[in-house]
Amino acid sequence: MDEPMTERRRRGLEMMGKVYGWEMSDGEGDFFALTADHLFAEIWTRPGLSVRDRRLLLIGMLAGQGLNDVLDIQLPAALGNEELTPDELREIGVFLLHYVGWPLGSKLCVQIEGVIAKREKQEKRRES
Repeated sequence: MDEPMTERRRRGLEMMGKVYGWEMSDGEGDFFALTADHLFAEIWTRPGLSVRDRRLLLIGMLAGQGLNDVLDIQLPAALGNEELTPDELREIGVFLLHYVGWPLGSKLCVQIEGVIAKREKQEKRRES
């Protein structure tokens, strides 16, 4: 028998959707529960920092650790949610390049340009 969704889970799924830029559905298991109920329902919704602020911190941390697979989610979401502009993303790349090291920073800058190019291509298709 399915249990009804808790308010905490609903809040977590809503914030996950906002952060990722797509609708989230409920999941199973302890990992999903911790992610939705704690990270997104409690941590991402805390007062004091905006979603944009949290995204900036996350992008910096991910770049510093070379976690480009997660940046593949965060960068397009930041653009799609209009939290960051293409020029702001480029500036983030230039800034972080000098702190995370040239190899990681270079990969980030290339990744940012790819995300921007993909977004611009999608926008041109919609305009046609």
